[in-house]
Amino acid sequence: MAEMEASLLRQFPLLLPQNRAKTVYEGFISAQGRDFHLKILLPEDLQMKNARLLCSWQLKTVLNGYHQIVQQRMQHSPDLMSFMMELKMVLEVALKNKQELYAPPPPPQFYSSLMEEIGTLGWDKLVYVDTCLSTIKLKAEDASGRKHLITLKLKTKYPTESPDCVVDFPVSFSVSWTPQSSLISIYSQFLAALESLKAFWDVMDEIDEKTWVLEPEKPTRSATTRRIVLENKASINIEVDPRHPTMLPECCFLGADHVVKPLGIKLSRNIHLWDPENSLLQNLKDVLEIDFPARANLEKSDFSMDCGICYAYQLDGAIPDQVCDNLQCGQPFHQICLYEWLRGLLTSRQSFNIIFGECPYCSKPITLKMSGRKS
Repeated sequence: MAEMEASLLRQFPLLLPQNRAKTVYEGFISAQGRDFHLKILLPEDLQMKNARLLCSWQLKTVLNGYHQIVQQRMQHSPDLMSFMMELKMVLEVALKNKQELYAPPPPPQFYSSLMEEIGTLGWDKLVYVDTCLSTIKLKAEDASGRKHLITLKLKTKYPTESPDCVVDFPVSFSVSWTPQSSLISIYSQFLAALESLKAFWDVMDEIDEKTWVLEPEKPTRSATTRRIVLENKASINIEVDPRHPTMLPECCFLGADHVVKPLGIKLSRNIHLWDPENSLLQNLKDVLEIDFPARANLEKSDFSMDCGICYAYQLDGAIPDQVCDNLQCGQPFHQICLYEWLRGLLTSRQSFNIIFGECPYCSKPITLKMSGRKS
């Protein structure tokens, strides 16, 4: 207790006890060079969860909208010192947000020069601009006709300070900027980046158009992975390098061993056939010696992927990636569902991150190797 009181006095020298029992503290809390008056009433057992916080009107004004957080911190703080440290952090954040909210508007020339820049760039490229002219969205097409957006968040010191740029790219987009730069220079760099990524998007579009992609269901332009159907209850997950999209991607086969092991052998045996001059999809067909089934050629029943335990396809963003090796079964499961099922069986046994048990459907032996995806 004495150590806590000493720490409290060091950190908050303007907050002092008002009685011998030290159940009443009154004084000031400081944040960003300002002092705010407050009073704290503690119960006899000094537990913060039953304490009361009385704020001056200035402190109440700053903490407006943060009352629930303050109450939550009071309920969970072990002592007054811990609560005061957390209250100071909340106060710092609240002050910072209010400063940004009431920041002075930029000078008139900010608006006039910005309107001139948009006019020079072309109003047809403008998709959106907010009333403050602080957020601007511009559109562009790449050489293959794909539409792209860039969102610019301008700061009050623009053009001295570079805007924040948001794009849907698989690689980082860093803007070269000087105080003499403008929207036109950013847009030119945006177009150059689109051109450099054209080959990558061509590769991904061909995969999306000519194969059945399980994941992601609605890929963004920044997505570098695809999980592609190979045959009934078997798939391959590939990760494509955006800078070298026709090179051999990282590959991971998913499915029953009797299906995916032969494919792994073919990949190793035929890797010398990989030709960067060909498309990635054509190379995969050549080295795996298969034709990828297109979704249009398959019925949903041909590739039943619902988990045999929870009867759902997606579970917290994951789809079934564990399959029973029994040729007559081949039932897929979510990793977490199979883990919970096997863990509940008295006959299951575990060795490190591998669990041995019985398939919930056919009762044949099934092995589950837990990956880092399970929390």
